Amino acid sequence: MPIILFYPNDVDSCLHNAQKSAHLKNSLSECLTIFYPLAGRVVNDNFVDCSDVGVPYVEARAHCQLSEVVADLVPKELNKFLPCELDDVRDLPALVQVTFFECGGVAVAVNISHKVADAMSLFTFVNGWAATARGETDVPPPEFKAAEFFPPMDTTGFRSNTGMVKDNIVTKRFVFSASKIAALRDKFLDNSFGEFPRRPTRIEALSAFIWARCMTAIKAQDNPNKIYSLLHAVNLRPRSDPPLPDYFFGNFSRPAIVVPSMDGEINCQAIISQMKDELKKLNGDYVSKLREGISHLSFVKDRAEKTTKGEVISFSFTSLCRFPLCVADFGWGKPLRAGSASLTFKNLVVFMDAPTEGGIEAWVNLKKEDMEKFEMDNELLRFISTSQNEK
Repeated sequence: MPIILFYPNDVDSCLHNAQKSAHLKNSLSECLTIFYPLAGRVVNDNFVDCSDVGVPYVEARAHCQLSEVVADLVPKELNKFLPCELDDVRDLPALVQVTFFECGGVAVAVNISHKVADAMSLFTFVNGWAATARGETDVPPPEFKAAEFFPPMDTTGFRSNTGMVKDNIVTKRFVFSASKIAALRDKFLDNSFGEFPRRPTRIEALSAFIWARCMTAIKAQDNPNKIYSLLHAVNLRPRSDPPLPDYFFGNFSRPAIVVPSMDGEINCQAIISQMKDELKKLNGDYVSKLREGISHLSFVKDRAEKTTKGEVISFSFTSLCRFPLCVADFGWGKPLRAGSASLTFKNLVVFMDAPTEGGIEAWVNLKKEDMEKFEMDNELLRFISTSQNEK
């Protein structure tokens, strides 16, 4: 899980690159005493040996201006700001790369292995590190109680890399303005509630729309023997009973899964209605049953097997909108921009807040031949503000 934060040169800061680097290293070391599992190593994909080995810290220089990068983020180019290939993290829970631009700007990239943490935990760490760098002492420490909440189980036979593909994946960034999103929400109004039609959320509308355009582009209806599903990652912390705080560190997410009808024209209103129904099921009772583990593990193994065989084609959506994305201030101000990268995971869409008020960026990862069809879809082109081609 990569996140890259871009900071412009702070004219009020007297720190040079070497001083900034030392400041980041020292505060990272201090922060890791609190986030101590990240300084250890993953053993056999089962547990973290909290050995205090440390986090790899890479320093780089970019022979360009920060403005050249942030003006038009290119997903594949952003991989250059990462400390390693995304499928080469090995047993490392976390890695860091700091890149200095010719203009004095800085990019801070943090990779955290999804084996040990979800998106909320990633931001808890990054923002905790920034708070440490600012000298704050009242930051809530993370709680490492995931093993108490979800007791360890025998995962023999489960392939954790299902869906991950190294070659032939293209990532492109599509921007939807606030007005276009509003138009989609109006387009997908559920009028079955009489005089009070139910309006979908921004993410529900975009997810259904993008899924429908993908299905249409690849002519999914021509493969009736395959099951096409839509998965949405859901943060379980606020859905637990009682709710869990954001600083509960680990993987507290679960996908809500919808299998829309492929008979006839794709009905986005029906997809959104199904999605809402599935989200309602992820409540306190569900989380309590999930903690028992057996049925969930069996489901995951079965789905992984069907996905590997090609019987199930999954499209995964995850939203980082409204997450504390651009708030990490290491002492020279908040980030000007945040970005992800080109991921080695097919059929994945990551939503992020766009710089423009109310806009959303969709970082779409598809097989090359599917992307070529998807990005030329006329209905898609009607609603996107801009698209960023891979270079």
